[in-house]
Amino acid sequence: MKINGNSLKNGMIIEHKGGMWKVINTQAVKPGKGGAFNQVELKNIETSTKLNERFRSNETVERLYVESKNYQYTYEDKGILSFMDSVSYEEVLVNASLLGRSRAFLQDGMKVEIEFIDNKVVSVKLPEHVIEEVVDTEAVIKGQTATSSFKPAILSNGAKIMVPGHVGNGMKVVVSSSLFEYIERAKV
Repeated sequence: MKINGNSLKNGMIIEHKGGMWKVINTQAVKPGKGGAFNQVELKNIETSTKLNERFRSNETVERLYVESKNYQYTYEDKGILSFMDSVSYEEVLVNASLLGRSRAFLQDGMKVEIEFIDNKVVSVKLPEHVIEEVVDTEAVIKGQTATSSFKPAILSNGAKIMVPGHVGNGMKVVVSSSLFEYIERAKV
């Protein structure tokens, strides 16, 4: 389906320069001189290479039809992740590299959304917010909680994020799996 270059949004998959590309980031730019355009960061689905492109409002791109299904993560074997459809019990195998950085947040039994184009897996979407435990961070300094300063922390999955000063070791926090950012303390 042809769409306008200015209507590209994060997560869309398009055909561009003979390949399948996922839109990673978009930014609408309105320069003082000339027409507006959409600055788009793309990632090739097969090769994982990145590309920055400008799409003007008069340009069209081919948006690919994506089929989404819900699956549950079951296990990993030598870099291959196994997901199961909880209705039909159909198993899908996915290369762990397809998840990129967000692989760290994949947990046993987690429900995910897998996207297919022509029965080929092109993307695995984790829940946006996941709960992780802080295993290593600097000690809380008295009076530091009054300001909004952040400090580095290592989570139980090995991911490194920045957390507010009041968060200490052993606390559970809600983290954005796509942005690798602290959201809030977990209400557990």
